[in-house]
Amino acid sequence: MEMVTGMVADSPVVIFSRTTCCMSHTIKTLISGIGANSTVYELDEASYGGQIERAVQQMGCKPSVPVVFIGQQLIGGPNQVMSLQVKNQLVPLLIRA
Repeated sequence: MEMVTGMVADSPVVIFSRTTCCMSHTIKTLISGIGANSTVYELDEASYGGQIERAVQQMGCKPSVPVVFIGQQLIGGPNQVMSLQVKNQLVPLLIRA
């Protein structure tokens, strides 16, 4: 988990993703469409991807991708992100970060 914490500390918006995951693509498109610059880690392309995936699962994220952190806070997966968007809470959260 320390690796995840360190990676998240370097950027206001971090997305752990997989290149082959349609929900990862959807979440990345949503956040970039809002105008936020996010740091994206493609776990299927990183040599340490398995370690990151296990760490986010230990944090309670199931499925393990996509996982979004905003302002070093774990937001969660696609359901949580979409819920924030529907409630008009995602944009203010991104602006604060």
